[in-house]
Amino acid sequence: MKNFNFFFKTSAVLWILWGLVHILAGVMTMKGVLSGDISASIIGIADAVDPESLTMDYPEAVGAVIGQHGFNLLWIGLVTFISAFLIWKGNKKAIFLAALTGGLADLGYFLFLDLGGFVNFVPGTIMTLISSAAILLSFYGYFKSKSANLP
Repeated sequence: MKNFNFFFKTSAVLWILWGLVHILAGVMTMKGVLSGDISASIIGIADAVDPESLTMDYPEAVGAVIGQHGFNLLWIGLVTFISAFLIWKGNKKAIFLAALTGGLADLGYFLFLDLGGFVNFVPGTIMTLISSAAILLSFYGYFKSKSANLP
């Protein structure tokens, strides 16, 4: 795996960054909901939308859904963050765990928020590009090292 360490280490750094951003986003989203300011959480997520159009009294059920979203951001960020330290060493299970959790989370983000035009390029779309690069780099390193019969 020594020949492919660059790919694993670069992927790990990208997942650390991605994980930290999503941990923070999850905490901030839940904080808004728990403080009773559901609008702030929604405005934080849909940052390309005029904030005035999102400021209203939302039903508690909407707050619960947004709170669940924040919780999901938090745990997905934690899983990818922790996986990154194992990816650094080329751990196969961590490579696929981060790709599944972070990659599928960003796929949903891309399909519903990016394509919908509800988010700005920074930070959202950048995070999607970062997770995509992390997946591609770690997969490349893993499959190339496997085909080279490296341990």
